[in-house]
Amino acid sequence: MVSISNILSDHPNMPSAKTIVSTAASLAASAMVIRSITRDLIPYELQNYVYSSIQTFFKSFSSEITLIIEESNGLSTNQIYDAAQIYLGTKISPRTNKFMVTMPKMDSKISTSMAKNQEINDEFTKVIFKWRQITRQVESTRSTSYPGQYIHQSEIKYFELRFHKKHKKMVFEYYLPFILNESNKIKEEKKTLKIYTLNSDQMRRYTGGDYTWSSIKLDHPATFDTLAMETTTKKMIMDDLDRFVRRRDFYRKVGKAWKRGYLLYGPPGTGKSSLIAAMANYLKFDVYDLELSSINANSDLRKLLINTANRSILVVEDIDCSLEVEDRKAEERALKMLKSSQSQIQTVNIVRKDTTNQVTLSGLLNFIDGLWSSCGDERIIVFTTNHKDRLDPALLRPGRMDVHILMSYCTPCAFKTLANNYLGITDHSLFSEIKYLLEEIMVTPAEIGEQLLRNEDVKIALEGLIEFLQEKRRESEEQKANKLTTEEEGEVEEQSEI
Repeated sequence: MVSISNILSDHPNMPSAKTIVSTAASLAASAMVIRSITRDLIPYELQNYVYSSIQTFFKSFSSEITLIIEESNGLSTNQIYDAAQIYLGTKISPRTNKFMVTMPKMDSKISTSMAKNQEINDEFTKVIFKWRQITRQVESTRSTSYPGQYIHQSEIKYFELRFHKKHKKMVFEYYLPFILNESNKIKEEKKTLKIYTLNSDQMRRYTGGDYTWSSIKLDHPATFDTLAMETTTKKMIMDDLDRFVRRRDFYRKVGKAWKRGYLLYGPPGTGKSSLIAAMANYLKFDVYDLELSSINANSDLRKLLINTANRSILVVEDIDCSLEVEDRKAEERALKMLKSSQSQIQTVNIVRKDTTNQVTLSGLLNFIDGLWSSCGDERIIVFTTNHKDRLDPALLRPGRMDVHILMSYCTPCAFKTLANNYLGITDHSLFSEIKYLLEEIMVTPAEIGEQLLRNEDVKIALEGLIEFLQEKRRESEEQKANKLTTEEEGEVEEQSEI
C-alpha cells in the first residue's frame, strides 16, 4: 500500500499534509471572520442584497444553467410542470432508491413519480440533464369568518432543471417540446376517465376556505350503443362532437373560444346523466360536476373553472334549481320594492348585502361566453334541466347553449335498445303490443328499465312490462276523466253565477 508520506517523499515540492490542513483551517477561519465583519458593518437591510450579489458574481463563472419550473402559473397549472412530472415518472431506474407510487381508489393502474426533493438524470441525444423535484413547506396567515386568525401550512412544488449553457437552445427548441409530446402519449396510454367534484366543507375549512376539485374514477358503462334514444338523435350528437373536436383551427380563425354548450332538457328519468357519461366515454373526456349552489362568489367560480383541464366536460345539473342567478329579476323586484314605500329601502339593502357574495347570472355568462371563456381549450359545457321554460333567455342563445336536446319519454325505438340491454333480445312476439302501448302513454326509459330488471325470464319480464303499461294507461285515463269532470263543474258554477 502506498502511504501519503511515500507520495510526499517522491515529490519534495508538494506541500505536506500538515500544511494542507493548516491552510484549509486558515481559510475557514478567514471566511468566518469576513462573515462576522459583514454582519457587524453592513446594515441588515443590505445583507441579503450583498450576499445575492456575491452569489451572482461567482455564478457568472459557472457553465451551468438552472431552469425553475413551478407547479402553478398564477391561477392555472403549469403545463410544463405536469408534463415533466408524468415524463420523469417513467424514468425510474434500478439505481433509483426512492420514488412515489400511487393507485387511486377504483383504479387498476399503478402510477410512479419522483419523490419529494429527489434527483434524477435524464439523457436526451447523448446529453445529460439533471432534474430535481423540490417541495417546500410555507406558512401563511389566513383570516376566517370567526374572530382571530390562524396559520395555514401548505406546500410549494417546483422542478429544477440543470444543464450546460451550450445546450440552452436545444432545451427550448427540442427537449421541452419532446417532454410535452411524450407526456401526452403517456397520458393517452394510461388515461382513466375521472369525475371531479368540489371538496367538502370540512376540507375547505382545512385549506383556508379555498375551493378545489377532488376526483374519482368514472366507471359509468353508458355508451351511445346502449342509450335509449332515437337513432337519428344519437347520430346527430356524435356527428356534432366529432365536428367539434377536429375544428380547433376553425374556432381560432373565426375568433371563438374552442368550446361547445349543450342543454339537455326533459322530465326526470329520461337519461340525461347517461347521455353525459356516453359523451365522456366517446370522447375520452374527464367530467367536472359543478354544484353552483355550493359556491359563494363569482370569483370562486372563476378560480374553479380556470382549474378545469382541457378536453373535459363541465356539467351543471338542474340549473333552474341549483343556481340563484336571476339577478336581473332580482333587480326588477328591488326597484318595485323601492317604489312601493320608503320603509322598504332597508329591506332591499339587506337583500342586496346578502346576495353580493352569491354567484350571479352575469358571472356565469362571463365565463361561458365572455372574456373568461377563452381560458382553456376543447371544453364542453352541459346544462341539464327538467323545465326549460324556467331558464333565463340569456342562457339559451347560441354561443352559450349551442345544442338543445329534448330527452323525451320512451319511444318504440328506445324500447328496442332497452330490451337488448336488459334481456339480450332484438325481437319478440310481445314487442308489437308493447310498442302500441308506448305510443298511447308517457313513460320514461328509467321506468321501463326497472320493469325489465324484475325477472331474468324474457317472456315473464315482457308480460310484467305490459301489465305495468296497461296500469299506467288506466291511471292516465282516470286523470283525464277527473280533469274533464272538474272543468264541467266549473262551467256549471260560472253559468249559475251569471
